[in-house]
Amino acid sequence: MTDSTASGPRADGRAANQLRPVTIERGWSEQAEGSALISFGRTKVLCTASFTNGVPRWLTGKGRGWVTAEYSMLPRSTNDRMDREAVKGKVGGRTHEISRLIGRSLRAVIDTKALGENTIVLDCDVLQADGGTRTAAITGAYVALADAVEWGRERGFIGKKAVALTDSVAAISVGIVKGEPLLDLMYTEDSTAETDMNIVATGRGLFVEVQGTAEGAPFDKRELDRLLDLGLGGTAELTRLQRAALGLEGDAIAEALGRVGS
Repeated sequence: MTDSTASGPRADGRAANQLRPVTIERGWSEQAEGSALISFGRTKVLCTASFTNGVPRWLTGKGRGWVTAEYSMLPRSTNDRMDREAVKGKVGGRTHEISRLIGRSLRAVIDTKALGENTIVLDCDVLQADGGTRTAAITGAYVALADAVEWGRERGFIGKKAVALTDSVAAISVGIVKGEPLLDLMYTEDSTAETDMNIVATGRGLFVEVQGTAEGAPFDKRELDRLLDLGLGGTAELTRLQRAALGLEGDAIAEALGRVGS
């Protein structure tokens, strides 16, 4: 990414290919087996991982584990208060969609056989929203997941040499705003974007999911390629920050993952 002091064309002074300030506070929750408070600028998401020895009934006896996720927004995470979905008595379609996205993203880097018959549930609660809540949730949830895996290993629920995490995963938003491809959209950019896209990628730079929509005029392949390149640059930087938060060193993600699984 470009230097954080750069004065670019965006409202917050960032360059087109620059992330907002990202912080990951690992182990924020004392009770959870893994946790991380992640900030993408003003967007803040608390990700907690709960480890249970055992699996849902439909997986019992199959020798595989399960990883799933739930996403929610606090009532005053936005400018105007929202009613809690529990009070409404119904979980909204957006919440379901994002919960499933987070779960799919994390399962893409888990070897469920190496995990054993254990379940890890990731809860991603948005404390403050300024765009990119789902991408921040995925990025922070991976850190919480990694710690929950190690918690299970230390207690003998996962084999000492089992490599349950096959890679890391991170996510970032990109979009075209006033004709310009931009990385990591804050709300004012996201709400006016002509094209809006979320990119989920592994530490090795492989795509897990790409969600893209032309909100205005359709976009061409050249623009798509530029957005994908922007996104991969962003997820590469997020991977570095995840590894730093987990205390991992080295140039190769495979080496880092090996140390997590040792």
